[in-house]
Amino acid sequence: MAPDDRARALEDRILELLAQRGAGRTICPSEAARSVHGEDDEGWRDLMEPAREAARRLVAAGHLEVTQGGEVVDMDAAKGPIRLRLRPGGD
Repeated sequence: MAPDDRARALEDRILELLAQRGAGRTICPSEAARSVHGEDDEGWRDLMEPAREAARRLVAAGHLEVTQGGEVVDMDAAKGPIRLRLRPGGD
């Protein structure tokens, strides 16, 4: 998959997973990476940084919030695992 196609696939999958989960619910970026790559091997780990980059673009576009411990955080300042959720009114 070309880098631009992969980036778009990750963005789309993040939004699809969150829509399936429902309002106020979260996902881990790894869920999108696994979904785009497939869970048959550990190769999905190579998509973790691209998945985080896709999330950054969606945050910048006003679609997502990044959380840790249920609190909205700045993705670039966050240390450790993050969660993604749809921003209220940010569709």
